[in-house]
Amino acid sequence: MDSLEIIRYFYPEETPLRRLLLKHSAQVRDKALAILAQAAPELDSRLVAAGAMLHDIGILHCRAPKILCVGTEPYIAHGVIGARMLREYARTHGVELEAYARICERHTGSGLTAEEVRRESLPIPARDYLPETPEEKLICLADKFFSKSGDLREKPLERIRHSMLKFGPAPLARFDEMCALFNVS
Repeated sequence: MDSLEIIRYFYPEETPLRRLLLKHSAQVRDKALAILAQAAPELDSRLVAAGAMLHDIGILHCRAPKILCVGTEPYIAHGVIGARMLREYARTHGVELEAYARICERHTGSGLTAEEVRRESLPIPARDYLPETPEEKLICLADKFFSKSGDLREKPLERIRHSMLKFGPAPLARFDEMCALFNVS
């Protein structure tokens, strides 16, 4: 499976958004693979690499002008949208992408519970979007180290933890569990 081919399918033109997506996704991929090499070499490195490249593909349809997204959908929906895009691509191209679709759905924050979706009135279907497999957890974790806005450099762990705290103790606890799982400190 060629993740760049899929990205080019949805982002055929060389645009600032595609460049930003590729830069961010490569940063997440490289961080995830570095963690994998140190803490979890038994994981599927090809799934991790391609999944990291595809995890944010849904930003294409979202509205977030600060990060060059000029679509119409709320940014919080980009994971669900990306999953839908990959499932449709899989159907029309005769390929299996379900593992990648689940990565898209489950990487936002430290994952989202159905209760959190309802409580915050998030504009996505109210169900659990928690990373389940080790590969999903690894990509979710690696993604937190990089932003698509402002400073694109890797964030320090304490800054990430501080920003996670604004979403409450449960998301921070999930993030800390992922850090412990992969010996990230």
